[in-house]
Amino acid sequence: MSDSTNKKRPNVLFLLTDDQRHDTIHALGNEAIRTPNLDRLAERGTAFTNAYIPGGTTSAVCMPSRGMINSGRTLFHLEENGRNIPECDITMGQAFKNDGYCCYETGKWHNGTGSFARSFSDGAEIFFGGMWDHWNVPVCDYREDGVYDNMICFTPNFSANQTPVKVLADKIHAGVHSSELFSDAAIDFINGYDREEPFFMYVAFLAPHDPRTMPEEFRDMYDPADIELPPNFYPMPHINFGWADKGRDENVAGYPRQPEEIRQHIADYYAMISHADHCIGRIIKALEEKGELDNTIIVFCGDNGLAVGQHGLMGKQNIYDHSVHVPLIMAGPGIPEGVRREQYVYLMDIYPSLCDLCGVEIPESVEGKSFARMFDDEKYVTREDLYLVFQARIRGVQDERYKLIEYRSEELKLTQLFDLKRDPWETLNFTGFSGYEEITERLRRRMEEYREEWGEEQHIYGQQYWQQWRNYEAGEVHGVDKPKGVNMMNQVKDWGLGKKK
Repeated sequence: MSDSTNKKRPNVLFLLTDDQRHDTIHALGNEAIRTPNLDRLAERGTAFTNAYIPGGTTSAVCMPSRGMINSGRTLFHLEENGRNIPECDITMGQAFKNDGYCCYETGKWHNGTGSFARSFSDGAEIFFGGMWDHWNVPVCDYREDGVYDNMICFTPNFSANQTPVKVLADKIHAGVHSSELFSDAAIDFINGYDREEPFFMYVAFLAPHDPRTMPEEFRDMYDPADIELPPNFYPMPHINFGWADKGRDENVAGYPRQPEEIRQHIADYYAMISHADHCIGRIIKALEEKGELDNTIIVFCGDNGLAVGQHGLMGKQNIYDHSVHVPLIMAGPGIPEGVRREQYVYLMDIYPSLCDLCGVEIPESVEGKSFARMFDDEKYVTREDLYLVFQARIRGVQDERYKLIEYRSEELKLTQLFDLKRDPWETLNFTGFSGYEEITERLRRRMEEYREEWGEEQHIYGQQYWQQWRNYEAGEVHGVDKPKGVNMMNQVKDWGLGKKK
């Protein structure tokens, strides 16, 4: 245990939302959305405007994302793509619990019952799953013996199939919205907390993940007619992924994407976030009334982003910015107020950073990089660039100016190079344009370095991707598809690009 006394050590409140994109906080630049409580949190603390996830090795990107958050491990070192966190990987909750913290959880835990039991000494309304009807979430009570095996019957669609399925749960609170269910549990814990040791509280929302249903007062905040479509909205996917339209996420809206339907989706997305924001505000108010706010480090982040119409997509099964760029705000003791940091960080870096802030030893299994020094040193950098991944199909590297995306699969062989400074919406592919060859090759070399640094080819998806890559390089696959429907030439001419410097 740390030499410092428990009473002087800060509490931790970790708030995690599901599918919340980076640009969904009013105070950080989105004037269309209402997030008063997150706005206040940003003013009380430091917002990391370039927080990312590396992507995912499964279509349910939230599972590996939460696995990385809670283990501090890199993407290819997760067990079963994050479905479970093995005992050799010390979880974030486990590290704090081993150092004298009371560790509490409520909400979504997508990384196995065994890792949950190791991580928390208390909890309530625990959801072991990925997504559900927000008004009828099957939840478990906390069990001191760590055995979660009670199954209840549930019929997902009784009109289509009358055969019930089994779901891991003790009960369902009919008609209680998930955001309110989990925030109420968190508030009850805060109000009743009377222990000497500090607490580590992990509150994991299901919102704003679909189905996007929320109390009507929040739906009424947004008129779809007032919603502006993003500049990279397309009626059809920007490129033909081949696999994307087979997944559920890409079929929550029709083809071609209709502007009115996408505006409704965005309005509902914002309404879900505003409702979650309201619930977060209630938790923070409970901390304040308990007298614990000034001694609590609050972390807020989303587990992954979401397209919601950008690039003609709806989901997060890609590595465009909308799907891998996430919000991250930290506030509390030792954290500067009203500060913005633009350096790159991954969500897996939060774990060691919190350990540094709280005087908790960082376990050897953690591969994330602490960015705690950024709070005192505005120029401190932990990551010069980012490695981005989706399954065995896509790899990419992003530095401070350029982003390379390489598609290598049976469905698609394509290279994209984006100039993020001139084209932050990632619409103009500069692959093959004069003057960009050296940039492409430099980022390709960096991508290959990441392959070795992260031990990617120990993972089946890494093996498959790089075999496709080698087949392409060897000439076994011919031709590179170009994105259709993107008129680049006028823009390139306007910018004076395409000429060798």
